Amino acid sequence: MAASDNDKSRLDDAARAGWLYYIAGHTQDEIAKKLSVSRATAQRLVSLCLSERLITFRLEHPIAACMELAKRLKDMFDLRYCEVAPTDPANPGNVAGLAERAAALLEQTLRAEKPTIIAIGTGRVMRAAVEQIAPMDCPNHQVVSLVGNISPDGSASFFDTVARLADLTKARHYPMPLPVFVSSEAEREQLLRIAAVTRVRTIAENADLRLVGIGQIDQGAQLHVDGFITREELLELMRLGAVGEITAYAFDAEGRVIEGASNLRVTSVPHRVPAQTLTVGAALGPAKITAIRAALKGRLLNGLITDEATAKQLLQR
Repeated sequence: MAASDNDKSRLDDAARAGWLYYIAGHTQDEIAKKLSVSRATAQRLVSLCLSERLITFRLEHPIAACMELAKRLKDMFDLRYCEVAPTDPANPGNVAGLAERAAALLEQTLRAEKPTIIAIGTGRVMRAAVEQIAPMDCPNHQVVSLVGNISPDGSASFFDTVARLADLTKARHYPMPLPVFVSSEAEREQLLRIAAVTRVRTIAENADLRLVGIGQIDQGAQLHVDGFITREELLELMRLGAVGEITAYAFDAEGRVIEGASNLRVTSVPHRVPAQTLTVGAALGPAKITAIRAALKGRLLNGLITDEATAKQLLQR
């Protein structure tokens, strides 16, 4: 990483510590816990925030606005976790900010001494997040896929993230050795009885963290664009009221998982409603507003990573 990148990351951390100390009123011990650093480091970050004049009577840093938006989202949707990344004005659809925040959450979880299970979905944001993970040695942790890793043509999914994350962290990993969709409900039930598949799903169901993408169900739905469902199947979901999907399970505007249609053929690990373990969705953009709001409203998620522009739209009643 270049020196300028290190400096920016250091100022970002100082801004977060400064906001938590001067605005949110947390102690340095509490800040250390929230940022997963030592108390001495938390103290240095607060001091750096002051010495760099990131804060006067208010925090003079883009992160301040993001943290305010995150707090409002947490209050509105009763979230356990929320991060808002700055929107790139030159490229509002850029997922780099989301990937960086998702990577930070993964690294924070992986740094825990207690053996931890991380269950992860697939998709562009998940792949981009994993690519930002620094190599580390975490043999006591487990990484498991929530979604089948076989594409419609039988090849390995390009967006499968579990193997790559395991390469970077040395964690034990468990891919889901199934197609995302199978041909029938009967075939699905038969495949789910395979012992190896049952073991993987059991591990996933006991995960300490679930990190997933959020897709929209409309004419541009990624499930259709990537060839997982046909146009007729997409239209059927839309007729049933589907507005979004998480790990290929479609849900309606109230966040209710659709009963029927392609959901009957999904091999992904089912959602717990309301979400029990920390379940964080990562998504941004106008096309996904309805899907994100529905997932939060239906309690499919209890955590969110998004950007400023999307957060502002979600907060509009």
